[in-house]
Amino acid sequence: MSETGAETVTGAEAAHGPGRAVPAQQRRLHPARPAPGAERATRPLDRQASAPFEGPGGPSPAEAVRGEHVHGEQPTGPRRQSVRAQVLDALRAALLNGELSPGRVYSAPALAARFGVSPTPVREAMQQLAGEGVVETVPNRGFRVAERTARDVAELAEVRVMVQVPALHQAVRLRAPGSWRALRPLADEVLRCAVNGDVTGYAAADRAFHSALVEPCGNRRLTRLVEELCRGAQPGLLDRATACGVAARYGALLDALTAPDLPTAERLLREILAV
Repeated sequence: MSETGAETVTGAEAAHGPGRAVPAQQRRLHPARPAPGAERATRPLDRQASAPFEGPGGPSPAEAVRGEHVHGEQPTGPRRQSVRAQVLDALRAALLNGELSPGRVYSAPALAARFGVSPTPVREAMQQLAGEGVVETVPNRGFRVAERTARDVAELAEVRVMVQVPALHQAVRLRAPGSWRALRPLADEVLRCAVNGDVTGYAAADRAFHSALVEPCGNRRLTRLVEELCRGAQPGLLDRATACGVAARYGALLDALTAPDLPTAERLLREILAV
């Protein structure tokens, strides 16, 4: 235990896991067994599948931009993920699966050894997570996984409501009621992942659904903000029963948008964002 009260994870601890229980407020969807993605996160990156989550009908709005071509060149297919992107995905999965515990400090060299890469892409990925508020930089030691308080959760939920409810109203004005049915596969994927205890899949499907809700607004900054807020909410940390209850509202939300019944749709969205 350090003078600051936070434990630093050495290379051996990072390789084998700290063995600490996940706090009750951060229970996994599938507590009885390692959630999908946990095993992948502990393997060297060259053994991991590098393709991002793709919901029915193609990649999410955020992931699709990775394959864009420039200067008028013809696309040659999806680009291979950079090492930094793979490390970032692996770290996100480890955070969702509870492998990286809140309050503990992890060094970049130890995590690099765990993933079979150099420390540089690990530091870069951790700096991005620090910018998102997921981890905190500890000088000369590494990165501490942030501990979320009840106030943190409440404030984030409030911000999401302030952003997404007005955006939904605008999207409804710009989109034909019947076209909301196209989002049904995304809602079904959220529910499927919740039922199966797929932690990383649930988080990705949730993010894709919320991105699609605001896509009609045609504002790329808004879409990126919604995705960032989804990541900050860490929906994969919900217990399975809660996750299934939230996921069931996604289909009901689409039914209300198709009706159209905007008051009901807004109420359901507020309920989803409040969890």
